Amino acid sequence: MKKLLSFILCVFIAGGAQAVPAVVDYIFDGDTFSAGVKLEADVEITVRVRLINIDTPEMNAKCDAEKVMAQNARDLLGTLIPKGTIVELKNIKDDKYLGRINANVILPDGRDVGNVLIDSGLARPYKGGKRKSWCEK
Repeated sequence: MKKLLSFILCVFIAGGAQAVPAVVDYIFDGDTFSAGVKLEADVEITVRVRLINIDTPEMNAKCDAEKVMAQNARDLLGTLIPKGTIVELKNIKDDKYLGRINANVILPDGRDVGNVLIDSGLARPYKGGKRKSWCEK
């Protein structure tokens, strides 16, 4: 099973330079959702997608303000890409968690979902490393 998943992810990530269509299935939080992706005519997978280069507040918040912001970020993501929405995944990268990828997510109107979340104030740019707390001013 692990070898099959590794093979599927390699095929998926190899297409990372191109836009890959995905159908949104479930929103987990402000920067992660589940989507169905058709790899080939007879190969479809469901994968967790984390928006690349952004950070949103965590659902398991350390303070009340972060919890409210996390819920608002999740709700905005759900409004931007409700279940059934077809988005494009670009710049696909492997993630530290097996079965999850990182990608830019492009809306049907061409906007980058990460940028929309940053513009809303519910996300901030993230380039890796230790994340700054949402509870500190």
